[in-house]
Amino acid sequence: MLFMDIKSEIRRRRTFAIISHPDAGKTTLTEKLLLFGGAIQTAGAVRSNKIRKTTTSDFMEIEKQRGISVSTSVMAFDYNDVRVNILDTPGHKDFAEDTYRTLSAVDSVILVVDCVKGVEEQTRKLMEVCRMRNTPVMIFVNKMDREGIYPYDLLDELEQELKITVCPYTWPIGNGKQFKGVYNLHKKEVQIFAPDKTSISESLISTKDLKDLKLREYVGTESINKLWEEIDFVNDMFESFNMSLYHEGYLAPLFFGSALNNFGVLELLETFLEIAPCPGPIQASERTVEPDEEQLTGFIFKIHANLDPKHHDRIAFMRISSGRFERNKFYFHTRSEKKMRFSSPTSFMANNKSIVEEAYPGDVVGLYDSGNFKIGDTLTEGELLHFKGVPSFSPEILREVNNLDPMKTKQLDKGVRQMTDEGVAQLFVQQPGNRKIIGTVGELQYEVIKFRLEHEYGARCSFSHLPFIKACWITTENKKELEEFLKRKSGAIAYDKEHNPVFFAESEWMLKLARENFPSLTFHNTSDFKTGKIKKGIIYSK
Repeated sequence: MLFMDIKSEIRRRRTFAIISHPDAGKTTLTEKLLLFGGAIQTAGAVRSNKIRKTTTSDFMEIEKQRGISVSTSVMAFDYNDVRVNILDTPGHKDFAEDTYRTLSAVDSVILVVDCVKGVEEQTRKLMEVCRMRNTPVMIFVNKMDREGIYPYDLLDELEQELKITVCPYTWPIGNGKQFKGVYNLHKKEVQIFAPDKTSISESLISTKDLKDLKLREYVGTESINKLWEEIDFVNDMFESFNMSLYHEGYLAPLFFGSALNNFGVLELLETFLEIAPCPGPIQASERTVEPDEEQLTGFIFKIHANLDPKHHDRIAFMRISSGRFERNKFYFHTRSEKKMRFSSPTSFMANNKSIVEEAYPGDVVGLYDSGNFKIGDTLTEGELLHFKGVPSFSPEILREVNNLDPMKTKQLDKGVRQMTDEGVAQLFVQQPGNRKIIGTVGELQYEVIKFRLEHEYGARCSFSHLPFIKACWITTENKKELEEFLKRKSGAIAYDKEHNPVFFAESEWMLKLARENFPSLTFHNTSDFKTGKIKKGIIYSK
């Protein structure tokens, strides 16, 4: 009976991330989906960097002040008996690592594109990660109520730049000031909406008849005639929808709308729930894990300290891969090989949490953590499993931490270690002097770290620039050559939190020279490759 229950629960779940370049409207779209799902009653309005009334999914204090998302938010709601799990990710490139990790925990993605700006730098990078995982992608072309790129030209740009075939699922009726709504190419239906930025706007007209007099009266005969021509052109020039190609990540259904004004959002949501994949198999190093297995498996893809600053809590976000998670049941932590029990597992609506008694594959559960978890950790019911694909990147910017208040040394140390455990940045320690060096992929991360240290831990710091461009982990079987390298390069050597040696390179040329002079050493660009036990060709940290 339990087996059948798990299967039915899997079928009704959709777990996805919303991704985009900054300012494309990703967080606004998230709010409107929550609005249509009944999860919230009024959407917050993001007003540049002087944000006052903040969006539901941006809950960190710095996010409220700057008006940007810097941390992945998790939100869940039910819509037409479907359990929807949305992961709203940071758009800013300096927080891309958090987004990449989040993509390991979802079954599909909605990519938001600004119709005015088209494909942007971060859009390309995010699509590369989606293609690496063959993640199914839907595209929402946003801000159609603004004068932007002509739809045909935008579709060509999407296919060329993102290297994916697009399939228009809806088509805009006009654009810019003349934007009236969308035509669903598959249901053969027109949906006309009245602009409403804060609540659900009732459909003014929903019709399958393009000759409807009421429709022509509202939209205009010229616009309807133009729509007829464009529909014929789209049907001839672009791929028709194919469910298999979409699920395999080759074909992207495309929707047009304006998230801020609720144009096209309902079309997107209902189609997504109809065609998006439910939780599927996930690859572990040892084997493929099927979601309908009876025994629980799950992995930690994100850790967040001080989600509630008043309680200084620390929560590990676990994506359930198989089986049923139950409150107060003991589970096996594969890295520490210890059993753990969770009395207060939580589900989320941004920063609003509620206790969950049980959860199923596709769900994201928050586990209160006293420091036991690291990103990539696995929980099972006894099996020794290691899930693949929770990426971590070599930092390109390195700064030394300077303590501005010696009386708060312990608080500074705790804050730095907790935030680096979250994956916000990488921590390295250099001797002599126990110097703490933080590595990131973007400058803005230092601002966030500094802000959070002061406001969450009461510690003040500054960062000193270092003359390094990259940090590389070192592995070798030649112990003698490693010792010689560490001795000769002592000023550019530090150790990560697992005490693995890391080489700081001042330039690509210096890194090339090191490889030539010490051929038995391997320099790794990802922190996934650390010295430790090797299992089936994959290196795990000690």
